[in-house]
Parts: sequence; C-alpha cells; structure tokens
Amino acid sequence: MLHPAALDPASLPTPLLGRLLPAGFPSPADDYLDGEIDLNPYLIERPASTFLMRVAGESMKGAGILDGDMVVVDRSVAPQSGHVVVGVVHGEMTLKRFHRLKNGRAALQAENPDFPEFVIGEELPAEIWGVVVGVVRKLR
Repeated sequence: MLHPAALDPASLPTPLLGRLLPAGFPSPADDYLDGEIDLNPYLIERPASTFLMRVAGESMKGAGILDGDMVVVDRSVAPQSGHVVVGVVHGEMTLKRFHRLKNGRAALQAENPDFPEFVIGEELPAEIWGVVVGVVRKLR
C-alpha cells in the first residue's frame, strides 16, 4: 500500500561536491565544492502533478525499491514500457513495472518472483495513476 505525502515547496540548498564518487576502488578525496543543489527541482520537474509516496512491501526489491523508501511520482508523465508506475488494480494502488505485451495488451509486473504479474484487460481492469521518476531512501 502506498501513502501520499505532502511536498514541502521550501528550498533547502545543500553543498554539492564537484566530483564523481567512485563506487569501486577508493580514490583520494578532494575538498572541492561545486556550488549547491536543491533536491526539490532535481527530483521534481512538475510540482503540480508530483507526489511523494511511501512504499510498503517487497514486490519491487529487484528494481532496488525497498519497503520504507519514498518514490517520487509524476502524474503528468505518459507511461512507457519499462517505466515503474503506480497502478490501480481492484481499487488498490500498487507499485509495479509497466510493460506492453506482444499481443498489444499491457501488464504490471513485480520485480520479485514471489508476486504475480497483472495482465490488464476486460477481466482485470487497471489504471496507471502515475510514473515513478525518483526514489528516496534514508539509510539510517
């Protein structure tokens, strides 16, 4: 189950180091600041159509979206095959990957083999509520 969270329009610039952070072998650190970055415009292109939603469950762990994460959902983005979306199935919101099937139908697929795929059609109507454009995770 996903729960919408209110967006705080206040700007909070944070120092941005002007170098890439290697995730492989250690590299000597430079104390080089490259200005500041405000995460609101970085994560949110269209504030009027964007919501933060907290993730509950493990169906998208294969996509790196974990229980407790917050996803940034933009309702104005048209869903494309491969996008992670918020779908509405049987009146309940669910987070899944959107796919176009070869037969022209669409499916909502979990990124965890313990969860079923939903093939959208007359027998299983569904709506795409929004497209996930970002993920926020607090590590501690």
